[in-house]
Amino acid sequence: MGYQLKYPIGKFTPPQNIEKEDIRKWIHDIAFFPNKVKEAVNPLDEDILEWRYRPKGWSIKQLVHHCADSHMNAYIRFKLALTEVNPTVRPYYEDRWAELIDSYEADISVSIKILEGLHHRWIIMLESLSELDLQSTFMHPEHGKQFTLAETIGMYAWHANHHLAHIYQAIESRGKYNI
Repeated sequence: MGYQLKYPIGKFTPPQNIEKEDIRKWIHDIAFFPNKVKEAVNPLDEDILEWRYRPKGWSIKQLVHHCADSHMNAYIRFKLALTEVNPTVRPYYEDRWAELIDSYEADISVSIKILEGLHHRWIIMLESLSELDLQSTFMHPEHGKQFTLAETIGMYAWHANHHLAHIYQAIESRGKYNI
C-alpha cells in the first residue's frame, strides 16, 4: 500500500525505443498539466490544500509549489542541453525546497501562474525539437548518468501525471494522512 501511495502511477521507465508518438503524447501531457492542476485545486479551500496524499507526504499546496520548482529546473536543463555539449546540471534538494516557507505560505495561484507561463514557453521549445535535438544530453551527477532530451520529456510528462495523481489522492483521502 505504501508503494501505491508514493507511486500511484508507478515509476517512470522509458521505452527501449522512443518513438515520435511517445514524444507527441508526452508533450501533450506536459502542455495540459497546468490546466489539470488548476481544475483539480480551484474548488479547494485553504484547509483542504493542507491535506496530504500519504503519511509524511507533501500537502496539496506543497505539491503545486514543488511542480513549479521542479519544472523550472527542467526547463533550464533543456536550455542547457540545447546550448552546450552534455552539460552537467546542478541537482537540488527537492525535499528541502518543499520545506521552505514559500511552499507553506505562498498562495498556490502564484505557482499555477508560473506553471502556465513556463509550460507555454516549454511547449514552444519542445514542439520545435528536431530528431538531433532530442538526442542532446545532459549529465545528472545525482544519478551519475546522461539523459537525452527525448527521455527527459517522458520523465517530466510522468512527473506531471505522478503529482497530479498525488493531488487527487490527497483529495480522496479527505485529510486522513494529516498526522
